[in-house]
This record gives sequence, structure tokens and C-alpha cells, in this order.
Amino acid sequence: MADDKDQERSEPATPKKRDEARKKGQVAKSREIPSVLVLLSALSVFYFVGDWMFDQMNTVTREILVQISYWRLSAESAHELMWYLFQKMVLILAPLVIGVALAGIIGNVAQVGFLLTGEAMSPKLSKLNPLEGIKRLFSTTSLTELIKSIFKVIIIGSIGYNILRGEMDQIPALVAFDVHSIMGFVGRVSLKLGYYICLVLIVLAALDYVFQRWKHERDLRMSKQEIKDEYKQREGDPLIRSRIRSAQREMAMKRMMEAVPKATVIITNPTHLAIAIKYERGLPAPIIVAKGAGHIAERIREIAGRHNIPIIEQKPLARALYKDVEIGGYVPVDLYHAVAEVLAYVYRLKGLVHA
Repeated sequence: MADDKDQERSEPATPKKRDEARKKGQVAKSREIPSVLVLLSALSVFYFVGDWMFDQMNTVTREILVQISYWRLSAESAHELMWYLFQKMVLILAPLVIGVALAGIIGNVAQVGFLLTGEAMSPKLSKLNPLEGIKRLFSTTSLTELIKSIFKVIIIGSIGYNILRGEMDQIPALVAFDVHSIMGFVGRVSLKLGYYICLVLIVLAALDYVFQRWKHERDLRMSKQEIKDEYKQREGDPLIRSRIRSAQREMAMKRMMEAVPKATVIITNPTHLAIAIKYERGLPAPIIVAKGAGHIAERIREIAGRHNIPIIEQKPLARALYKDVEIGGYVPVDLYHAVAEVLAYVYRLKGLVHA
């Protein structure tokens, strides 16, 4: 059943689904990228300022050994010594700490942007369920991570073995070197080993990021039914929206019919179209207060008949007004003359204008 359900998820995730997943902390992110950037940053710090850090540690050690014979052990002197060591260690380790912290931040921000969410850290009772823990332990994700870790250990182990084997010839000669030379040798080999490992880890991190992107997109896929349900939630149930539109049309129709008794004249097609025109002093132009076709046109004529509003048959004018003018709109300039003739005729009928 689960496989059938997964097979149904064939549609890409909608923007809403992606936003909800991001708020929950579910993003495409590779843990390998921050790790390799942290390692690369640490190696770079050692390469560029490693000598300075080593000299500073030598200086601190020398100062303590020289001055310790003059110190009298007490709570105050011990406090001064610890404070002195703390300040020196902060100064010495600052480049390393800052570099590693920036690398970690950049490694995460570059993948997912700035994302702060407490969803992943919120307590969940399911995490305390032993059965759920066993399922996670033997899940496909855990198996994939195990295979990746084994592969990474094999690759890194092989690189380390080959590099150390190439330096084996120089190890016996270290007996004749002083401590500074031995530390320099160890540092050089360590940096070489670290950079080669970094190169491999960069490739592995890139592959892992591609895999995580693919896996994230697969996990976010939706079924067609889920997309329909989301659309209903966002836009509302189509049946409800249809009822709302129907109610709105009825209200608009009621308002329009209430405006028909205020019309000056009704222009018809004669049976298919009916346009109610109102004109009075103060209006910039005659205004269309109602219009309709078929059954609506018939209702307009019925209301006009009950209120003794003149009904004039003008087929071309009726078609032009119905097509070009919306309800509440003024008669366009090119139809002024035709409408004026109709209004003049109506006024003559009512005895308002002498022929």
C-alpha cells in the first residue's frame, strides 16, 4: 500500500508545500559541505598562521617557565596565571575559531539561505518511541548514510596510507633532527594529508548535495489529489465559490431591476435585447442603468411597461449599446446623435418638448 501511495506522488511540489517544508526545517542540505569547509578552513589557518600560533605558544610556555620560580603560589597568583593563560589562548586560537565558525555558517547559508526555525528542535513524543527509533535505525536513509560513511572511510584511509607510505623513508632521519624540525615535518605531512583529503571530500560533498537535492524533491512530490485539496484550501471549495458567484449575480440583477423604473427610455431589438437609458439634468451624458438579453430583456420590458416607461425599437442602436457600454457607463460620443434623437422623441411623447 505504501508503494502504491508513493507511486501516486508524481507531481512536483507546489510553492505552498515547499514553504511549509522550509518552515519545518525540511530543506535540501548536505552535511558534507559544512564539514569539508570547516576542515579546509582549519587547514588554511594552520598553513598561513600556523607558524605564528606555534611561536606564540612557545613564547607563553617560555615566559611561564622563566617566571614561575619567582611566583608565590596563592589564590591571587593562581587567578592571575589562569587569566593570563586564558587571554593568550584566546589570542592564539582566535584565527582558528573565527575561520572554522565562518566556514560552518557559510556552508549552511550557501545551501539553504538564512533559515531559523524551532520546528526541528521541538519535542516530539514519537522520538521517545522505541519502535520508531528501530524503524529509523533500519530505514533506507540510515542504510544510505552507513554506505556513505564506509565509502568515505575507505577513500580517506587509502589516501592517508599512500601519503604516509611515501614519507616513510624520511622518518628514520628524524632521529637526528631537533624538536622544531620534527614538528615542522609533522606539520608539513599533516597539511599535505589534510589537503588531499579535502580534495576528495569536496567531490564527495558535491555528489552528496546533488543526491540530497534529488531526495528532497522526491520526498516533496505530491499526488494529483493532494494538489486538488491544496487548491481547494487556497481558493475555496468550487461549489461554495459557485454559490457565492450565483448570489452575487442575483444581487447585481436585483439592483439592476430596481434601477429600471428610474430609466427614461428602453431601447429594444425588439425582443432579444433591451437597454434602459436614463438622462436628467446634471448628467454629463445619458447613462445605461440596465441591459440584458433574452429572459432578462423580457423582464426589463415588463417592469418598464408597469411604470409607463417608453419602449422604442432601434435594432442597430440596441446592438451597439449592448455590445459597447457596460451597466453604469455613459453613452459613447459616437452614439450621442442616435440616443439624442430617441430622447427627443420620448420628450415629445411626454409633451416636454414642442415639435
